[in-house]
Amino acid sequence: MTSDIGDLSLAERAALGSGADFWSTKAVGPVGSLVLTDGPHGVRRQTGATDHLGLAGSEPATCFPPAVGLAQSWDPALVRRVGVALGREARALGVDVLLGPGVNTKRDPRGGRNFEYYSEDPYLTGRLGAAWVDGVQSAGVGASLKHFAANNAEHDRMRASSDIDPRPLREIYLRAFSHIVRTARPWTVMCSYNRINGVPAAHNRWLLTELLRGEWGFDGVVVSDWGAVSDRAASVAAGLDLTMPGGAGAGDAAVVAAVEAGTLPVAAVDAAAANVAGLAARVRAARAGSAAARPVDGGDAAMATPESSDAGGADTGQGVAPLADEHHRLAREAAARCIVLLQNDRDLLPLTPGRSIAVLGTFATEPRYQGGGSSHVTPTRLDTPLDEIRALAGGGTVTHHSGADRDEAVAAAADAEVAVLFLGLAADQESEGFDREHLELPADQLELLTAVVHAQPDTVVVLAHGGVLRLEPVACLAPAVLDGGLLGQAGGGALADVLFGTVNPSGRLAETVPVRLQDTPAYLNFPGENSHVRYGEGFFVGYRWYDARDMDVCYPFGHGLSYTTFGYDGLTAEAGEDITVRLTVTNTGTRPGREVVQIYAGLPESAVQRPIRALAGATVTGELDPGASEQVTIVLAREDLAYWETRTGTWVVEGGTYRIWAGASSRDLRAVTDLDLPGDPVRIPITADSTLGEALADPRAAAALAEVFGGMTEAMGDGSAMGMDMLRMIASIPLGRLTGFGVDEQRLAEVLDATRE
Repeated sequence: MTSDIGDLSLAERAALGSGADFWSTKAVGPVGSLVLTDGPHGVRRQTGATDHLGLAGSEPATCFPPAVGLAQSWDPALVRRVGVALGREARALGVDVLLGPGVNTKRDPRGGRNFEYYSEDPYLTGRLGAAWVDGVQSAGVGASLKHFAANNAEHDRMRASSDIDPRPLREIYLRAFSHIVRTARPWTVMCSYNRINGVPAAHNRWLLTELLRGEWGFDGVVVSDWGAVSDRAASVAAGLDLTMPGGAGAGDAAVVAAVEAGTLPVAAVDAAAANVAGLAARVRAARAGSAAARPVDGGDAAMATPESSDAGGADTGQGVAPLADEHHRLAREAAARCIVLLQNDRDLLPLTPGRSIAVLGTFATEPRYQGGGSSHVTPTRLDTPLDEIRALAGGGTVTHHSGADRDEAVAAAADAEVAVLFLGLAADQESEGFDREHLELPADQLELLTAVVHAQPDTVVVLAHGGVLRLEPVACLAPAVLDGGLLGQAGGGALADVLFGTVNPSGRLAETVPVRLQDTPAYLNFPGENSHVRYGEGFFVGYRWYDARDMDVCYPFGHGLSYTTFGYDGLTAEAGEDITVRLTVTNTGTRPGREVVQIYAGLPESAVQRPIRALAGATVTGELDPGASEQVTIVLAREDLAYWETRTGTWVVEGGTYRIWAGASSRDLRAVTDLDLPGDPVRIPITADSTLGEALADPRAAAALAEVFGGMTEAMGDGSAMGMDMLRMIASIPLGRLTGFGVDEQRLAEVLDATRE
């Protein structure tokens, strides 16, 4: 028991494990109170009425691009800078723990909270999430990695069980969490509402203790999502440290009663209290600017102390006003880096200043820039696209029509030299709390698009949305399409920067855009029924699914164009402790620009089921002038090539000849090389349930079985007389069943014993 809680009574130690109110913890003895608040793209600090649904107001704070937008940068360094700014604002608003990042996998594009998550791919999610955590915590504010785990739908979210087989659970849905916990060391992890294979996350000892602390080495606080705990004593026993929010129903008395009744070990209460006290000590050190805010081992992702430049800026509790201008500039830079140029026929973009432009759509004056629900931020200011387009139009006439009167909008488009049409989903069409039922743009928007393009062939579409849309109609009609996802408060300026070429777009899609909803991996298994969701697609999520089925997509994972072009040369891959990939990227076009280089890996001759290829590395080049080259080095972690071996309960890197691709998307692969990689030693235990075929593949078991079956196989022959392959037929028989075919039970036991020696 730590010195901070050594003198506390059982009741006081139990009280440390629940909140004092909606956003703060209790001050108990020497352990101070902590303030926790949302959210991942801006600090939602409520000082009056409080809630977890974004209903009540909050103090102004910079609204950076939400995860759906920020992920399209593919740039951990940029994400870290945003994290640093969020940490500084959290400190300025008196917040100790910022509830983010959200790193759940985008299993299905209909997920209502997809705007708050990064990607369909665990590698990309893990690297961006780790950068966010590192940035926030460098400013002396704790992060809260969420929602742990397999929280991939809003439907029935407080009861539904995510029913997942071990391999996809480990390889897809836990992989990003694992990377972030082990490399960025978040101060807290937030457990989710849902059940996992029938067990509530808040009561799941395997998840919260054996895996999180035992395997991954987590040393912080496990906090519940708000209202996730239904049995406080059971959650403490599972390894949950802090139940939120506080109040009469927090269950402190139930914890004391369970200890006194002998149904809850006092050691579990002490461990939870010690973890909360440890978090309070970290916060206290951060407030004081102490080096104790660093992780105890000072590892690779060690958090910078508040003395560092990352923690500079406004003082604790004084508000974000001193930071507002600087952070708005960063928000605009980040948003511009997140915009994806989906298509650009006839090089319609960038626009030339001085041309007459018809700007159409309500989102041009009332931008959709963030998602709805608990992460909703009150921005310090809000740029509107129309104003920012006019600011860069260079004297050209810029008109605006909402599109409500379609004839006026179409006439304006026809009269202008180019039309810029804003389309997307309104806040009430996607939000936390519900999943979408389809991927369609509103019908009136598509009708307006059809009419506008007919009148003005030079039409640019600008999209705003939190979840993937079916874009086939847009792709077929509009020559140029920009996709920003959600871009935060400075998105209007960022869009203008990209439209006029002040910024060359370098964003890339972080999820696949399918041709239709029916093509998506979880189409028949989403959102589930009777409080169960079957993850029947396994680990074939996102592009893994479309590639395995050789299906057409509208826009592939990783896709994004530029106003220039890039060439790839000299791809090599070298094996060591990890895999080092090198290549040269050259700007072969006429404008400066950045390239997002993506490295995919696959094992064509794998002995286990695998995706054809999976993202294993990525980097963003510096801005390259026309004709300039950059030597790119990307290190692929050997562990990222491993699969989860269910028979041994271990990660295994399979030996063989791996194929390494370098590309500009999952479908635009520019270079390829092969790499021979030695595998991990793995021996599958041979038991009575092992088949004869599995046993014969094990050298020791095969030698022992040869004596038993030598005479039997001669008597049976090869089965050709009966029109069958005898060996293939009997290979599927479990060893324990062979006693029914004349094998002596004692002799079989001796064979099994021999395989364990």
